Amino acid sequence: MIEIVFLGTSSMFPTEKRNHPSVLLRYEGDYMLFDCGEGTQRQLRIAKISPMKINRVFITHWHGDHALGLGGIIQSLSASGREKALEIYGPKGTKKYVSNIMNSFSFVKNFDIEVHEILPGKKICKVLEAEKYEIFSCATKHNIPTVAFSFCEKERRKINLDYVKKYGLVKHPILGRLQNGETITWKGHKITPAKGTVLVKGKKVTYIADTSYDRILEEISKESDLLICEASFANEHKELAEEYAHLTAETAANIAKNAKAKELILFHFSQRYGDDLEHLHNEAKKVFPNTKLANDFMRIVLN
Repeated sequence: MIEIVFLGTSSMFPTEKRNHPSVLLRYEGDYMLFDCGEGTQRQLRIAKISPMKINRVFITHWHGDHALGLGGIIQSLSASGREKALEIYGPKGTKKYVSNIMNSFSFVKNFDIEVHEILPGKKICKVLEAEKYEIFSCATKHNIPTVAFSFCEKERRKINLDYVKKYGLVKHPILGRLQNGETITWKGHKITPAKGTVLVKGKKVTYIADTSYDRILEEISKESDLLICEASFANEHKELAEEYAHLTAETAANIAKNAKAKELILFHFSQRYGDDLEHLHNEAKKVFPNTKLANDFMRIVLN
């Protein structure tokens, strides 16, 4: 199961109802934070999520609205006695910025911080491989080094209940071995993974923050079950989107459509629109009907 929690959905300026950008993705026991705007640790507290559970932080770029909360979280983790290492992934310059954070505050750091700089060039690259999932990244077109991320669950085996029931096998710990790809013997019958299980395609979640349009955005988003994408501007401010290297809601929808994504969630809205975002929603839905607007503390579960 994958759970996504939107901790902040505004852009450079927070509003009364929207904090700076940050999205938490939980996959089984792994807690991953994508961007960490100012106030993120307060948002975590409101969402009743302990920062101590966070394994990895993925920073798309080092504009303040996407990273100012990182120092506070590191300080709080240290004060809470964290011992487990924290991994931080980000674009070129991430090592320098993390070092600057650590030298800007006075506190005792009692855990390691492992920093991984992503240098994808013009291609999509794999930045992390875990037992059950992989993280991919690509460079995006913004006014400082910026990357997008894609969480890809690996194929998993699901018990073929219709098959194993033939042998009176319904619930038993031995099914775990079969699901792990082992051939088992049950009441004298040999059951292979090829017949006793079916391969299920893993889920894919793509996270795109500040950027102007680039075809690689469709490539990294290809067949995403969930595409989380910035939509800073409406069509009426298309020139501003181009000037500041951001997307309109309509352009984000075109990315989702061309990538054959299943669902699009828009976030990173300019504060100029306040709570009146329905026109952004409508502009996107004309292109990609299965579009939703993110709100702070909105939760999505993918099974």
